[in-house]
Amino acid sequence: MTTQHAVLRYTAFSADPQGGNPAGVVLDAAGLDDDAMLAIAAELGYSESAFLTAPPEDLGDASGRAFTIRYFSPKAEVPFCGHATVATAVALGEHIGPGDLVFATRAGTVPVSVTEESGTMRATLTTVEPYVEAVGDADLAEALAALDWPAADLDTALPPRIAFAGARHLVIGAATRERLADLSYDFSRLETLMHRLDLTTVQLVWRESGTVFHVRDPFPVGGVVEDPATGAAAGAFGAYARELGLVPDSSVLTLHQGADMGRPGVLTVELREGDAQVRVSGTGTRIA
Repeated sequence: MTTQHAVLRYTAFSADPQGGNPAGVVLDAAGLDDDAMLAIAAELGYSESAFLTAPPEDLGDASGRAFTIRYFSPKAEVPFCGHATVATAVALGEHIGPGDLVFATRAGTVPVSVTEESGTMRATLTTVEPYVEAVGDADLAEALAALDWPAADLDTALPPRIAFAGARHLVIGAATRERLADLSYDFSRLETLMHRLDLTTVQLVWRESGTVFHVRDPFPVGGVVEDPATGAAAGAFGAYARELGLVPDSSVLTLHQGADMGRPGVLTVELREGDAQVRVSGTGTRIA
């Protein structure tokens, strides 16, 4: 590994290196092919790592704040990753200063703003156009069987749906915090279903109050049992909550994730009336 391809380690959605979701970040991945990027991601073992190269011509920016970004889990490339986007934006904020960034992802163009307050960096990404769709009864039954969750343990006020804001996630509501905390699933069985439905994670949700939610995200398709903080799923959940009328069209939601793994993080989801896109923000910091 050359100095040019130095791998940085940042956590997203926490100002504590022991919290949030860690990601590998390569700020200059020029010359790395797919196999090399996958090998780096696999060696790190984080749920995703991000790799920056020059932007496409239509994003060309003389200020040097536009980039192509690609994301790799230990097993495969993924089209979009929220926490690695936040981690990369925080890293860039430290290297080239706070301000606006533009990332060209496989899922589309993702603007990100970085601010600094009292020495803490915070990044806010704006998702691509989201959508929400139904999940078939047989597919839902298979997901519940893989999770070993009885249907009686679901929250009927949070109906299962597939939601997208850069990547596809199956949203399932838990009736109690205890149900959410008890996660022991059939890795291979859930992975098979997720590949068939083109899912990145399954987002399990418990609603604490009108705008506060606790979430967990199994991620077997990435070779990881669980993702500690999932920005892409947070964006998808914001679209889901608005589409189903669970929250006002203009809302700020707080998602707590990672506490059951010992890596607590906080994801802020902003919905704006008249704007279909979702904003996801969080703090981040370098891991020594």
